[in-house]
Amino acid sequence: DPVEIVGMSKEIKKTVATGVEMFRKTLDEAQAGDNIGVLLRGIEKSEVSRGQVLAAPGSITPHTKFEGSVYVLTKEEGGRHTPFFEGYRPQFYFRTTDVTGDISLPEGVEMVMPGDNVKLTVKLITPIAMEEGLRFAIREGGRTVGAGVVTKIIE
Repeated sequence: DPVEIVGMSKEIKKTVATGVEMFRKTLDEAQAGDNIGVLLRGIEKSEVSRGQVLAAPGSITPHTKFEGSVYVLTKEEGGRHTPFFEGYRPQFYFRTTDVTGDISLPEGVEMVMPGDNVKLTVKLITPIAMEEGLRFAIREGGRTVGAGVVTKIIE
């Protein structure tokens, strides 16, 4: 079947899945969430990386800028002890990979306190395959400091 490799670059690679395996057994099909190996025509192992998505053609696209609805964990929940401000640059963890992103706060919001729910705009340094409704974690120094969902794709 024709498939696309999406994410970690603006370019979408097109190829054909010629085989699917799970634990060294050949399968006729696999579903989202299955841990599988896929044989891809003309694609070297070095051309794919963690965080990319294998998808039906045209079903998902890479993006770098989005609006998200976020909950910031409190100190007691293992989150930050202090607020963050415009320009905060944490890691955003989508599916299996993390990417640095710049945060822009809504007009009239100067800072975000632990325990707050906030809508923010994020500009990622690397394109990620995403759609509205995709959940993500916000991480800093190896610990989760927030959780959110993509509410609107901007670019």
